[in-house]
Amino acid sequence: MKSLLKVEITNNGSPSNRNMKVYYGTQEFEKLENAVVTSGTFDGVHLGHRKILNRLNEVAYQNKGESVVITFYPHPRSVISPDNQNVKLLSTLDEKIELLEKSGVQHLLIIPFTREFSELSSEEFIQKILVQTIGTKTLVIGYDHRFGKNREGGFDYLKANKERYGFEIEEISRQDIENMGVSSSKIRKALQEGEVPSADHFLGRNYSLSGVIVKGKQLGRTIGFPTANIQVREIAKLIPLDGVYAVKVYYKEKAFGGMLNIGNRPTVDGTYQTVEVNIFDFDQEIYGENLTVEFLQKIRNEQKFNGLDELKAQIVKDKITCKAILNL
Repeated sequence: MKSLLKVEITNNGSPSNRNMKVYYGTQEFEKLENAVVTSGTFDGVHLGHRKILNRLNEVAYQNKGESVVITFYPHPRSVISPDNQNVKLLSTLDEKIELLEKSGVQHLLIIPFTREFSELSSEEFIQKILVQTIGTKTLVIGYDHRFGKNREGGFDYLKANKERYGFEIEEISRQDIENMGVSSSKIRKALQEGEVPSADHFLGRNYSLSGVIVKGKQLGRTIGFPTANIQVREIAKLIPLDGVYAVKVYYKEKAFGGMLNIGNRPTVDGTYQTVEVNIFDFDQEIYGENLTVEFLQKIRNEQKFNGLDELKAQIVKDKITCKAILNL
């Protein structure tokens, strides 16, 4: 079992400083006496996910047990369909860990998702992971949750075999989930179309990007609007549709307003996509520092102007628009 689930995940967090215990592979997990468990990719940890997590925590509290989330890294689709390089994620692994901790989960088991792991049958997954590794006493799942090779396992299979496995099963109903009208794919689509308020609504929070500030061409400062060029670390992290956005900016736990441009900068003959933010009322050199931006609203498409003077005139208008959205 240890060779099958060899840890290939970099531990960038600090589990010892967390309220939630994080395990980077099954060999780190110590079997629990009364584990209340759910599993899934939980990309974005959106409102639908939180419906399941809230019930997970509620059942754990009622049964005097401990809540456990099983998730997978990398995203299963990127392993099962390696030719598909277009798997874009709403949350990086670090972001997912933080969001799950905020949801009140006590234990998070991150299983390295490999081609070999994907070949586990539903019976093997249940016996090796749920029973032998975790010691599951109650399993809480969404109505459409599937597991095992070819997604062969589901609620009906579990219910029919629960006495053999020695744990109870609770299913979150189709109505409870569908009434919320939310899914990770729907949120991805909204962001890819620049519909940020819809995405934020379904997430239950503002969509965010984080990265390190790198040097760009520094053209912004020549027209009075210096920008921080954000290099997003995770290649699979979804970047919204090209355009100009009103954003909140977080630097060293301080919040600022800002306007952000995603695109190729056609006015200055840019040849590749950049993510650049002008931070309001901010004048510091922050190259090499980390920055997080939260998206509030797209205000216009990226466009090509007839020179820097015309571009500057539009940016002045953009700043007024963004400040109004930010109530600044």
